[in-house]
Amino acid sequence: MNPLNHVAIIMDGNGRWGLKYKKSRNAGHKAGINTVEKIIKISIIQKIKYLTLYAFSTENWKRPKSEIEYLFNLLENFLINKIEKFHKENIKLKIIGEKNFSPKLNKLLIQSEKKTKKNTKLQINLALNYGSKFELINAFKKLKKSKKIINEKNLKGYLQTKDIPDPELLIRTGNTKRLSNFLLWQVAYTELYFIDKLWPDFNNSDLKKVIKHYQKVKRNFGNI
Repeated sequence: MNPLNHVAIIMDGNGRWGLKYKKSRNAGHKAGINTVEKIIKISIIQKIKYLTLYAFSTENWKRPKSEIEYLFNLLENFLINKIEKFHKENIKLKIIGEKNFSPKLNKLLIQSEKKTKKNTKLQINLALNYGSKFELINAFKKLKKSKKIINEKNLKGYLQTKDIPDPELLIRTGNTKRLSNFLLWQVAYTELYFIDKLWPDFNNSDLKKVIKHYQKVKRNFGNI
């Protein structure tokens, strides 16, 4: 049985779900928050130690301003209402990406990380304003400036995920088969699973099914 410590998820399909069922993309984003809470709970039950969620990419700034504002209001309310609960449940929150948001949201993110930094049951890595190409370019620049030998170990030390093991499993919902500039370096040997369901419809049974399939896969890492 393959060990599973780190699951990464591209939560795709909120907008399409909202348009299909509620005639509003924003309704899909709100429903997606409920799915996040469910998956956090089942991740703890499954003894997953790291859960990385792709919440907002550097490319998502191209979306309508009203939708972006709604997304960030959702996130603010989520942090205000849930971070104390996370802390009591021994859940750690880490942000990967650039904190270039409103002063209020930046403050909330920093406070949430600080409050939960010593927690150990589950680490949620929330990818916000994250782009893997930007991360890699910055890492190479810092490595070059340091004058260290350019190798994998030294480069990893300058990634935003430097203290996080690479994911063994990546799931993308929404019937789209691409990585969309997410963890390009980190998923070199990650098992990839693409799910037809839109993110708000993804449930505990779906995650259990993917994990069960993953545990049966023979992982060679270039060997026979």
